[in-house]
Amino acid sequence: MLTQKKKEFISFMIQSDVLKFGEFITKSGRKTPYFINTGNYKTGRQFNILSKFYAQMIKECGCEYDALFGPAYKGIPLVTCCANALYCEYGEDKPIFFNRKEVKDHGEGGSIVGYNPKDGDRIIIIEDVITAGTAIREVFPILKSCGDISCEDMFISVNRCEVGSNFNKTAIDEVMEEFGIDVHSIVSVMDIREYLEMQGGYEKYIKEMDEYIKNYCVL
Repeated sequence: MLTQKKKEFISFMIQSDVLKFGEFITKSGRKTPYFINTGNYKTGRQFNILSKFYAQMIKECGCEYDALFGPAYKGIPLVTCCANALYCEYGEDKPIFFNRKEVKDHGEGGSIVGYNPKDGDRIIIIEDVITAGTAIREVFPILKSCGDISCEDMFISVNRCEVGSNFNKTAIDEVMEEFGIDVHSIVSVMDIREYLEMQGGYEKYIKEMDEYIKNYCVL
């Protein structure tokens, strides 16, 4: 259902030049008519608005957690602003941490920056999107190497509903089954399609999205 909150978020992504339409290649190598690039969030105002959407989603989920993790690179500003919104909006002061792509061999060393998880910690992951599930497969071993932690919830901006390695399941379904993680999104590709149809003027991209959804999505 396309709620008012979802409409506001999709409009915000378009205005921020984060949700773009045209011809793009995803990390999985698919040619897509739409693309979500959270790297285009550039201003304090944008991150302030974005973080409130994430924080509200986390609170509505009702999950219990001890720390927030943001996968490098785009997850780093996302987890930072999200933790700030959780504190400012809800009074929750939780630590954050993220990984380096390259292991540091001086100073404190290692591949983790920020909070040092301890046994028993419940971790939530803050990320932008999941297309093929490649990123989570890269970072989950890093998380598990931190200790006897649990990670049951992940929060993303957009569920692209795209197939994974099994064409009968989405990449998110595979992630949920493989790692036991519930993936929560602010909006889905179908929300975006419905929004464009309501707005009008996007007929070309709706047609291309329909073809893409037919070929690469499981609804």
